[in-house]
Amino acid sequence: MNKLIHEGSHAVLKAKGSICVNLETNWEICEKRIMLTLTMLLTLVVTVLSQENRLNMCMDGTHHKTQPGPEGKLFQQCSPWKDNACCHANTTEEAHKDNSYLYNFNWNHCGIMTNTCKQHFIQDTCFYECSPHLGPWIQKVNSSWRNERILDVPLCREDCETWWNDCKNDFTCKENWHTGWNWSTGNNQCPKGTECKKFTDIFPTPQSMCEKIWSNSYKYTTYTKDSGRCMQMWFQAGENPNKKVAEYYLNNRSAVTAPGSLLLMATVLLLLF
Repeated sequence: MNKLIHEGSHAVLKAKGSICVNLETNWEICEKRIMLTLTMLLTLVVTVLSQENRLNMCMDGTHHKTQPGPEGKLFQQCSPWKDNACCHANTTEEAHKDNSYLYNFNWNHCGIMTNTCKQHFIQDTCFYECSPHLGPWIQKVNSSWRNERILDVPLCREDCETWWNDCKNDFTCKENWHTGWNWSTGNNQCPKGTECKKFTDIFPTPQSMCEKIWSNSYKYTTYTKDSGRCMQMWFQAGENPNKKVAEYYLNNRSAVTAPGSLLLMATVLLLLF
């Protein structure tokens, strides 16, 4: 990031030196060109800083805080996020209930969900509500219950496969749990014409479950937790390992887009000067 800003500043100074010391150049024109160049550089700097801000942010969701920060104490499975969280303590307590006010979602829509399976959906809720490092995957969305969502968050293989294995003998009636439910009772019920089936009949592989159950909020990867290339739902209290992962993806995207911006700026400079 700093290297890109330095390169841009150097380009402006070099352009100024090559033009404004030329006595044959109209000073007013030269000044306008310099201001245009500085504006372009400022735009690049703002873009870079915007990328950095996305490293520590909360999405614009139903129960999220506006800014991440310490919470002191979070409930049970959500506790690893307590030092820097996008969730409130009462949100994490509700996340552990079968029928909470968070989204009125009924885990037991096809019989009682086993505790072994349910713990992963609780962890999924903690991850969604509390994570401050989902910026690279936050997208605007036109929805009645949220203004932003996550898309294609790369999950670590262990978390996805363990989730699927622990739920494979449970039952559900739908592939996409985001939409299509019967909400006439106030809670989600299986829509007419569907039947309850084993998870493995609806989701034959860990990838199909992790990617389809929340309409591609998550992306299955073969990366393991020690790779630094995937987001962890499960981690111990202390330093959040997902910060470095988010930083990697932000820098990776910037490395692709920023040189193009510099090239565009250099081209314009050549045309102007």
